[in-house]
Amino acid sequence: MLTSEPDVFLGPFSSPSARATPWESAMAVIAEAEVFWLSTVRPDGRPHVTPLLAVWSLGGPCFTTGAQERKAHNLERNPRCVLTTGTNALTGVDVVIEGAAHTVDGRPEREQAAADFERKYGTHLTSPEGTWYGLGEAVVAGDVRLYRVEPAVGFAFGKLPTFSETRYTWPRQR
Repeated sequence: MLTSEPDVFLGPFSSPSARATPWESAMAVIAEAEVFWLSTVRPDGRPHVTPLLAVWSLGGPCFTTGAQERKAHNLERNPRCVLTTGTNALTGVDVVIEGAAHTVDGRPEREQAAADFERKYGTHLTSPEGTWYGLGEAVVAGDVRLYRVEPAVGFAFGKLPTFSETRYTWPRQR
């Protein structure tokens, strides 16, 4: 499990007056984002991208899927993936996290992740009228796959008025 914060570097494609986006600011974008885009690789090498819910929990971004979904099949063969989120506009900050996704099987970890999902998405998960009502219980029971991405590298792309490319790197966990 990830226990350290990343090293932060300002990238070469930044405006002359740009400053690196602090990790705390990137985490704020992740915390506020409702929709993330997961990119995986199909067995034949073609890309697969899908929108989903995600939350930073257990030291990395977590998401769920059914065992028979395309992303689950892709991750079984190749755990490397990319999670992307941001503003979908020419202002603000977009965040990209690259790493390897692995299933989370321990009940205490699943309980923690479920609580973090419910805290973030609220009534979408906890109200009978919510689109994903019952997801927390499904995560805890193991009825859906819970994945945690171990971050290897991340990026924050600041946009108008000043363009910045910030790179985050984490030490390899042993």
